[in-house]
Amino acid sequence: MKVPYFIPSINKQDKKYVSNVLEQRWLTNGPMLKKFEKNFSKTIKTKYAVGVNSATSALHLSLRSLNIGVNDEVIVPTFTFVATANAVEYCGAKPVLVDVDYETFNIIPQEIERKITKKTKAIIIVHYGGQSCDMDQILKISKKYSIPIIEDCAHALGSTFKMKLCGSFGVTGCFSFYPTKIITTGEGGMVTTNNDEKYKKISMLRTHAMSILPIDREKTGQWEYDVTDLGYNYRLDEIHSALGLSQLKRVNQFNKKRIRIAKEYNKRLKKIKGIFIPKIEKNCNHIYHLYTIKIGKDFELTRDELFQKLYKKNIGTSVQYIPLHLMSIFKKEYKNKINQFSNSNRLKNEVLSLPIYPDMTIKQLEYVISNILY
Repeated sequence: MKVPYFIPSINKQDKKYVSNVLEQRWLTNGPMLKKFEKNFSKTIKTKYAVGVNSATSALHLSLRSLNIGVNDEVIVPTFTFVATANAVEYCGAKPVLVDVDYETFNIIPQEIERKITKKTKAIIIVHYGGQSCDMDQILKISKKYSIPIIEDCAHALGSTFKMKLCGSFGVTGCFSFYPTKIITTGEGGMVTTNNDEKYKKISMLRTHAMSILPIDREKTGQWEYDVTDLGYNYRLDEIHSALGLSQLKRVNQFNKKRIRIAKEYNKRLKKIKGIFIPKIEKNCNHIYHLYTIKIGKDFELTRDELFQKLYKKNIGTSVQYIPLHLMSIFKKEYKNKINQFSNSNRLKNEVLSLPIYPDMTIKQLEYVISNILY
């Protein structure tokens, strides 16, 4: 048997939406994008949603909307994908890395506060694996220091804190539609916000900061346009939007299936000495974009040995993440500060993300579990 780490769930409706959109004349900035944005903002319960070509672009545009630039600092968890920090670098600013909680893998609020300086202009939080950060504590810090929060929601489409959806807490929420995510557009992302000013600026910057787009120039019978800022080609086209619109209709179904698989993993794995299943915090749900276990010293294999064993059995797993302070791009700066990240330093040798996706079968699940057990 073969169990890939992830398989996107694509059905006939998805294919029909994509096929139908190819009949349109405008294949970018058209009606599918607008429908997708409207439905997405309704899903997250925010005033606006802006479709972009990746979550990385969503983060970059969010920072640009806050006028983040050279000599500014932005707090970022070290236990995340590099895109979270790269978006800060794109602005010429400095990502200031912070440790995460050993149990939830989410940023530690006290560590955020400890790293704040006069140069701190934003805080990016990552809702790891599909479970919200402690938004009560983080919002208190944000208010105390008047520092805006950007939510990296790449894992968190449907995650809640006290029944409020991730992506609706910060000045912006940044979502990913990469093939492994809760829903996919192939490549793509979305920015959510309740702020009128940020919405207008992000919408403008994603299309080269043009004062009027080609589709609108044609409608109004004018050719002239202006470029008002340093903008980007960060558009989400109609084909990707059509797939996203179709997938969004099944987001609750996808998450319910993930949760069902996770519960079965929990039931079987929690009995194994040396294996630690994901912890769910009070006030949070968990949608299990990632099902990440920790391999302790009492287990018969190391994490790397278990990875290799499963690989040889055609079972795909992943390590998410190697902390950013140990990556070559940041290692030099943090070589004398490694002890600041004690939890992340431990986690890098212990975490293993197991296969979890909506179309995963019981037989596949049992195959994964049996190869961990024996």
